[in-house]
Amino acid sequence: MPSIVELMKKAAVEAVNETKPTGVVFGTVVGVTPLKINVEQKLTLEAAHLLLTDNVRDYTVEMTVEHFTEADDDLKTSHSHPDAGVASFDSTHRHAYRGRKKYTVHNGLKTGEEVILLQLPGGQKYIVLDRLVMR
Repeated sequence: MPSIVELMKKAAVEAVNETKPTGVVFGTVVGVTPLKINVEQKLTLEAAHLLLTDNVRDYTVEMTVEHFTEADDDLKTSHSHPDAGVASFDSTHRHAYRGRKKYTVHNGLKTGEEVILLQLPGGQKYIVLDRLVMR
């Protein structure tokens, strides 16, 4: 017959398991629009259950830049300049490109990619942390 201490330990372990504590799980992207991830070949999570980090979604970032456009020796173009009007000429000159600019980072998930997720307490929400890259 188990002791009272062993019964208490067993009850505590069962209580923790029922609350579905935070845990790491692995999944495979099975759909993109809407996002669906199959977790450990037994459960498919839908977008409502997924929280995405910037590692796995497209997002926009502002950056400060200060550089010049590249010159293409083979390109002939026409465009206007404030002092010359519209003209056709060899486009071997360069333009300054500076200031705060918005850029899109294309990190969205693709079907078939494997991901690592963090299951939040309660088991209803998952944070998609990153892709798994097998090398």
